[in-house]
Amino acid sequence: MLNEQTKSDALVKVGLFLKEFLAADSDHMSEKQQQFAAVLHRAELENPWFTPGNTRNALKTWAENLTAEKLDNWLQNYRFAKTPKTVGLILAGNLPLVGLHDVIAVLLSGNRAQIKLSSKDKVILPFLLKLWEEELGRPLEYTLVDRLQNFDAVIATGSNNTARYLEYYFREKPSIIRKNRTSVAVLTGKETDEQLQRLATDIFRYFGLGCRNVTRLFIPKNFKLDRLFMNFTSYSDVINHHKYANNYDYNRAVFLLNQDLFWDNNFVLLRESNDLFGPLAVINFSRYDSMEEVNTFIAEHSDQIQCVVAGEEVFPDAVPFGESQCPALDTYADNVDTMAFLEVI
Repeated sequence: MLNEQTKSDALVKVGLFLKEFLAADSDHMSEKQQQFAAVLHRAELENPWFTPGNTRNALKTWAENLTAEKLDNWLQNYRFAKTPKTVGLILAGNLPLVGLHDVIAVLLSGNRAQIKLSSKDKVILPFLLKLWEEELGRPLEYTLVDRLQNFDAVIATGSNNTARYLEYYFREKPSIIRKNRTSVAVLTGKETDEQLQRLATDIFRYFGLGCRNVTRLFIPKNFKLDRLFMNFTSYSDVINHHKYANNYDYNRAVFLLNQDLFWDNNFVLLRESNDLFGPLAVINFSRYDSMEEVNTFIAEHSDQIQCVVAGEEVFPDAVPFGESQCPALDTYADNVDTMAFLEVI
């Protein structure tokens, strides 16, 4: 365990670097901070969704998670085999550093990571891994590969179509294969404006590209949609991003051509639909008569829902408004405990 504790200690220093980087004045950065700033700029050039604001939000979440207390509390719940295995990782790239959790889990569990980076997120993670090695004082057991080979287990993230292929391809290996998921919010009509403004963060942060982004609302019969539009205005600048604007314009045109009923505030479209998933820049909503309807829908679609955003009085285990994009270390994608999987491979 001493070996893993050393890795954990070095990782805490990476978290401190992120915290100091986020607080640094751009004119007074250290050489390492300047190098990281250049990496983040390159990441945005390669993937325009990785705006400075969204990337900094991701870094802030990691800076808050990579503390000695949080890492110790997380790791103490698991016991890992002494013989390391090679775990293949196929990472997603929809959000900045969305695959970092899998990498950290594999390395802190004492296993070797064989990492296939997403083409959409190729530069930030390698920089942080090198920084982790510098703080550790020796190499970490990982390789960056174009194709997985000679591995003992695999953790992969992809679309539903990709997942079917991956499940077949890796059928003889222990695996976690993640599919498309999204998140929902349940409103009672008693929410304050502040809560609805926080809900806007759950919807619009990262442009709505993550599985923890809310794409479906449940609202009571008498809820006025104007309250949503009024409290979403702090995110109106999303329309200034050309890729988001292209999606908004396209979906608006489709709705008009199909003569679909929708509500529009010039940067997001609301439509009444029972669909769980929606295209980018579109929020689905449905009106309910009883909470039983909502509970039934969520139970029937639990395999597609990452989290439920609501007040405590609605769902005891719900994510509070505004916190869907701030997962803790023990919050796992698809609600599958990655560390428990790594205990038994």
